[in-house]
Amino acid sequence: MKLNENDAILTPRILLVPYSAHHVPTYHTWMQDEDLQKLTASEPLTLEEEYAMQRSWRSDADKLTFIVCTAPQDHVNVGSIAPEKLDAPEHMIGDVNLFLYEDEDEDEDEEAVEQAAGHGHVTKVGEAKPKALIGELEIMIARPEQRGKGLARETLIAFLWYISTYPASILAEYDSDTTTNTRVEVEAAGGDRGARTWLKYLRVKIDKDNVRSIRLFEGVGFTRTSGEANYFGEVELRSSVVEGRFVDVEKRVGMEGWW
Repeated sequence: MKLNENDAILTPRILLVPYSAHHVPTYHTWMQDEDLQKLTASEPLTLEEEYAMQRSWRSDADKLTFIVCTAPQDHVNVGSIAPEKLDAPEHMIGDVNLFLYEDEDEDEDEEAVEQAAGHGHVTKVGEAKPKALIGELEIMIARPEQRGKGLARETLIAFLWYISTYPASILAEYDSDTTTNTRVEVEAAGGDRGARTWLKYLRVKIDKDNVRSIRLFEGVGFTRTSGEANYFGEVELRSSVVEGRFVDVEKRVGMEGWW
């Protein structure tokens, strides 16, 4: 997505920046690690393919990506953060992503109509019904020495805050697949973008043996959809979305006032 191309998110311990071309060599090196490939269900790419993937993720309207960096030790204003300095290779530790998919079961889900109405849209005669979208999350702390410190949790909460802050703009870019609907225009209009889509729930699919990641998402309010892994050895966890808010996460994390 182009929505976040000029955005950075700073918390006490991590800095999230848009995935850019200068991050690719480091990211490519990470993804040569066989353990990371297994944990992320990824296939190794050539460096040229990795650059092409970065360009795709920047322009595709169904993908939102940040690179995770360690936060600067000195106080900085988030508006003064410049590329290739605080996000140089020695500061990069991972990435976090949102992928949007159309809900394949929507036509069979009568409750979806009521949920869409609850999101502020009533379908008029002759008007197409808003499509339900599913948001799939992925998070990776690539540097082993940075794991087990709570940085993945801090990253996840910051990323969810961003999604919850700009839901109308995220859906507007997905709907239009262009940059004509800017965040400023959409948010200034009170989020009224024609309601062609709405976010039904968030999910994450994790290898059944990746206990640390499963606990991470359970710890912020996600719940398993089944006690058994699927054919691919993955467990799925979900968090419901109500009027753009992740209420399950808010209750567990205790940050209703922050969101």
